[in-house]
This record gives sequence, C-alpha cells and structure tokens, in this order.
Amino acid sequence: MSYLVDENGYYGDFGGAYVPEILHKCVEDLQGCYLKIIESEDFQKEFRALLKDYAGRPSPLYPAARLSEKYGARIFLKREDLNHTGAHKINNTLGQILIARRMGKTRIIAETGAGQHGVATATVCALMDMKCVVYMGAEDVRRQHMNVEKMKMLGAEVVPVESGNKTLKDATNEAIRDWCRHPEDTYYIIGSTVGPHPYPDMVARLQSVISEEIKWQLEEKVGRDYPDYIIACVGGGSNAAGSIYHYIDDRRVKVVLAEAGGLGIESGKTAATIALGRTGIIHGAKTYVIQNEDGQIEEPYSISAGLDYPGIGPMHANLAKAKRAKVIPVNDDEAVAAGYELTRMEGIIPAMESAHALGVLPKMHFKPEDIVVVTVSGRGDKDMETYLGYYNR
Repeated sequence: MSYLVDENGYYGDFGGAYVPEILHKCVEDLQGCYLKIIESEDFQKEFRALLKDYAGRPSPLYPAARLSEKYGARIFLKREDLNHTGAHKINNTLGQILIARRMGKTRIIAETGAGQHGVATATVCALMDMKCVVYMGAEDVRRQHMNVEKMKMLGAEVVPVESGNKTLKDATNEAIRDWCRHPEDTYYIIGSTVGPHPYPDMVARLQSVISEEIKWQLEEKVGRDYPDYIIACVGGGSNAAGSIYHYIDDRRVKVVLAEAGGLGIESGKTAATIALGRTGIIHGAKTYVIQNEDGQIEEPYSISAGLDYPGIGPMHANLAKAKRAKVIPVNDDEAVAAGYELTRMEGIIPAMESAHALGVLPKMHFKPEDIVVVTVSGRGDKDMETYLGYYNR
C-alpha cells in the first residue's frame, strides 16, 4: 500500500474532484495532461534550470548545533526560507506556470494567506509576462502589508476579500468564483496540496524537490539518506508534502506535522483541523474540515495567516487517519516562543508558519542518535510586526 495518490485522485478516503459543472472541463483537461507535462524531458529541463538559477536551489540543510544540544538529538533545518521570494512557494509556482504556458493559458489567478504564495505567483508571472490576479482576505491584507506591496510592485492586481472572516478560506472562495467566470483563458495556480484532483498531487510533485534534496544532503552529512523524524507545519500542507514525498512509504521515517492550535483547540479560536475536523468537502476535495453540527464550515483562527484554514490537504488527512503521521497542535504562544528561540539560538528568524513546526520540538522525546529534519518553510521578514506586537498587546 502506498500513501501517494491513487489513479482516481484519492488518498485513501480523501481527495477527488468536486467542482461546479462550468469548471469540469478545466479540471478534466488538467487531469489529462499534468503528468505528461511534468514527466516530459523539456519540462524537467526548464523547471530544473529555473530552480537552480532563478530560485537558488538547492536550499541548505543546516546542522543546528545549539538546538541539537538543547533537545538531545541531531537537528537539521531544511532552509526553504533562503529560496528566492523567501519560502518554498516558488518551487510550486515555477512548475505550475510552466504547465499553464504549455496549456495555452494567458491569465493567472491565485489565492494567498500569508502572502508568500501570492508573491511567488506574482514573481513568476512577471518572469513569464503573464497577467496576474491575487485574491487575499482583507484581514490578511492588513497583517501582511509588505507582501501586498511586493505583489503590486511585481505587477499583480491584489483583490482584498471582505467576506467571511476575511482570511485564506475566503480568498480561495473568490479565486474559484473568478475561475468559474473565466474558464477558457485562466489558469488557477493553487498554492498548497488542496483543491480538486490533480492539484494535491501536482503541488506535492513540484514540491518534492525538497525531500529529493534532503536525501542526498543527509547522505553527505551523516552517511545515510533518511532521517528518523521529519517535522513540518501544515495548513494546506505543501511544504510538508514536499518534505516527506520521497519518504512517505518508508516506515523508518517518522512524520510529525504541526497544525495551528490558535488559542487552544477547545477555545473556539483555532485552525487545528485534524484535531477537530470531520470529513467534508471544501474547495473541491473531500478531506477533514472544521464544521458545525449542520455541516457549515467554522471560521478558523491562527496567529499565522498561512495556517488559518479550516481544511487540510487530503494527503495529510489520510496520513493522520492511517496514523502514518503524528499531528500536534501548536498554539500561538508556543509558536511565537519557538520563533524567538530559533532567532536567539541560531540567528534565523522563521516565518510564523515555520515557527509552528519548531514549536513541536519541546513536545517530543528524542534519543541522542536521532536524526531530525525540521523544514523552515519561510523567513520571518513578513511577520516582524506580529512577533514584535505579540507581547505588547
């Protein structure tokens, strides 16, 4: 049994493509061509060249000596924060815009929460001279002002979304409405392993360069190509999917996922989907969703704009249900403390999303010989106001 997607677009009980009739052909066309494109020699040549020369890959695998001493294991940080645009998101947007171009699309839309995917999408649209529209919740526009200005500078139109709680879910809703209005010329670059098949698999494949690199980097550093633990944060789950992709069926590797606990999973102010969610449909896929007794989606909350989502990628829902992954909620205060700790101990300011992954470390019990890889999915420039304001509220 494999934990990767099956031929019907499902991960166990989760996944599929639940889309409006007007989008059926768009999704069906993408399903029919994405593997042929990704596996083609010309795509791989262009994609790999851009990852190397434009995005700056490979990203380092850094041995964190002081964290290792504190937590009693050999801890390595996969430095996705050092990619061009400051996060793992560029891996996916470079791949998807190459797919869009090969499909003859001329207009790109995207959703964004923390703004990193929006910046990465605007970046590749500038690179490829394509029109770009980014939907972003009005609350996220407020708390991620610098990323909004970057997107505008790159030539993207940023559309603030005022519905719902004005965050990632609502931005995604609006992006899908746009897609329904412009199915012929528009390609939707989804930023995470969410949405209808083939997006979860396509995004995971494009992000799998992360675990591909971890394998040879660990071989160089410790003499074997696998860790004992991989730790990553999950909102939709793309950095986690990329970090575990080449290890997902290797039971020697323990998968630990950090989700956003917010003010606590019993507080009503949380985005801990796996802890609280029930099976439902959100944005075109069957997965775990935070919902009330009537099946209405509950508004999520997290200090992290990128984890503020009431669903989870179907890959991760299946990993949790099958107990292949251990999922740990990390609350706001724990994430902020972990972000400050990495900054003070290693001189690396992590994105608030990545700080959730680091917030798992105090909750674990390692052996001294354990090899632990933590994915630092993004850098904390965008979250400075959040960090500095947290203790002054």
